[in-house]
Amino acid sequence: MAGLRKDDPVPTEIKLHQRSRIMEVSFDDGRKFELSFEFLRVFSPSAEVRGHGVGQEVLQLGKRDVDITRIEPVGNYAIKPVFSDGHDSGLYSWDYLYDLGENHDELWQTYLLRLAEAGGSRDPALQPAPAPKGGGCGHHH
Repeated sequence: MAGLRKDDPVPTEIKLHQRSRIMEVSFDDGRKFELSFEFLRVFSPSAEVRGHGVGQEVLQLGKRDVDITRIEPVGNYAIKPVFSDGHDSGLYSWDYLYDLGENHDELWQTYLLRLAEAGGSRDPALQPAPAPKGGGCGHHH
């Protein structure tokens, strides 16, 4: 299972900074990453964001102001943040969090490019109203 290899770094501390919307993660190898709530929401490892396979990723729009209302521990290998927009299905394993921290700048630039290409915005007020939900993930008819 992800994050359980003997030598993988594990978090020693996870702090939420609500005013700045930053999650600070310190690892036992001395690395510390500051990840914005928006970044964590946009890169959620859930099926809702990642889709059910390559090329099915769903570009997340209007997440600039998203908050993390709480974090639930998942065993000794992951956390499940609960976001203010209702998203709570992403399990962030220790190695996934570490990868997000290590690759933050590249991932963020790629996201901003995809957003620009799609004509989307990080600002929730500039997003079209969401399509009505019909149930399921919307990929199976």
